Amino acid sequence: MKYLLLGYTPATDWDAENADSPSAEALAAFATYQQLEQELIASGELVTTEGLGHPVVSTTIRKTADGVIATDGPFAELKEVLASFAVIDVAGHERAVEITSRIVQTLGEPIEIRPIMGADFIA
Repeated sequence: MKYLLLGYTPATDWDAENADSPSAEALAAFATYQQLEQELIASGELVTTEGLGHPVVSTTIRKTADGVIATDGPFAELKEVLASFAVIDVAGHERAVEITSRIVQTLGEPIEIRPIMGADFIA
């Protein structure tokens, strides 16, 4: 069963000026996270993982009465922003929670788990 892990970070901690120069603490956490990634690759449970660009470089597409329009930035002012995602393929929700708990312990930021509604999804 596949799960999407959505990693959030406080908007105040991730401003555009320092997004490209992480702190020494952040680099150490990422190194630990990369070890966990290697474990999940070896077990066959990691499908993919990526960091996302800063919200100021995002574009929102929406349908309006005048047609479909594109606007700069996220669609809402948020206290937390979506910073990364991963897709895992595991035996069930319990294993997804176990893996995600390890990531949160390492990175210190909240992660939302969403089942992916694929052909193998059983609610």
